[in-house]
Amino acid sequence: MSLASAFGFGTKKVRYAVVGAGDITQSAMLPGIRHTGNSELTAIVTGDAEKGRLLAEKYGVEHVYSYEEFGKLLTANVCDAIYLGTPNWRHAEFAIPALEAGIHVLCEKPLEISVEQGRAIQDAERRSSAKLMTAYRLHFEPGTLDAIEKIRNGELGELVAFTSCFGQKLDPDNHRAKHGLEAGPLFDMAPYPINAIRYLFGAEPVAVESAVATRQPSAGLGDLDDTFAVVLRMPGDKLASFTVSYAMNDVDSLIVAGMKGSIHMSPAYGFQSAIEQNVTIGDKKSHEAFKHTDHFGGEMRYFSDCILNDRDPEPDVEEGLSDLRVIEGIKQALKTGGRVELPPFTRTRRIDPASQRQTLSAVDRPAPVKVKSPTGAS
Repeated sequence: MSLASAFGFGTKKVRYAVVGAGDITQSAMLPGIRHTGNSELTAIVTGDAEKGRLLAEKYGVEHVYSYEEFGKLLTANVCDAIYLGTPNWRHAEFAIPALEAGIHVLCEKPLEISVEQGRAIQDAERRSSAKLMTAYRLHFEPGTLDAIEKIRNGELGELVAFTSCFGQKLDPDNHRAKHGLEAGPLFDMAPYPINAIRYLFGAEPVAVESAVATRQPSAGLGDLDDTFAVVLRMPGDKLASFTVSYAMNDVDSLIVAGMKGSIHMSPAYGFQSAIEQNVTIGDKKSHEAFKHTDHFGGEMRYFSDCILNDRDPEPDVEEGLSDLRVIEGIKQALKTGGRVELPPFTRTRRIDPASQRQTLSAVDRPAPVKVKSPTGAS
């Protein structure tokens, strides 16, 4: 079977409406849609009419809807799926009616801001003929999948620990600085190391050992907790720790260490440049920079392939719930100042590197269209 046949190229393409036109949608997802070969942009939903007009003109899109008109979109037969890039706390608001209408949903992480809301999305998907994928783009990235394979092949030996530092300097005028905890680094950035811990260990955290939040006055972010440090306990008394921050100069790294060796990835999570590994096995050291791929186009191509061939995507609702379970434990630990046991959880599916690897070449990232929307309306 040819690659074109395997992905449905030249036959049917999945028609997408993007819901939410913030920076990540504009700079990362929109440029990648045409690149997929099996997907096309047919509609834009945004809280800012002028932004919608400008983006429709730029991408040659006929259909533009306001958030209030979302119901009209669902009955207009202009899309088969939506890419949901709204603020975190508005995911259920759009995902549930889309699923109820039989429209597939590619939902940005985190799935929502609580396990309860995530389960409401899960219930809607179970009642629907449509599919939902949580947009964990690193589940398709070659360097990440290579690290998973090294660990599964036993090259690092029994894993002992994980540590990560992931930070960026947030502009105080950015809407993420104005919506409290749910827009801050715990929900925006922590899903990356939490998800990495889970896919590298191939296991679910059993407890939050400690969680601390601090504020850096010189960062100018007001009463927002801008830096979080967390320690998780994994099965078998393994430990995983991470720090995420809106007050740091850019840093993007992780180290996973076992009894035979370790992998240091830097960059580890970003999409602007190639993922890199420094590997130590015993006393032998090596370095590899992987192909810089289009993370967003790659994940959409995979999801569209699942839709076109009626396959269930791997990073599904359950994968989104897995991380929300940990985030809720961290919130509780921040409140109590003590250790928090996490409720039992079994992930029924793990990443399959052989079928999920995507290698679309990186695309140019245009500067986002900036209009009014100071409150994150997108």
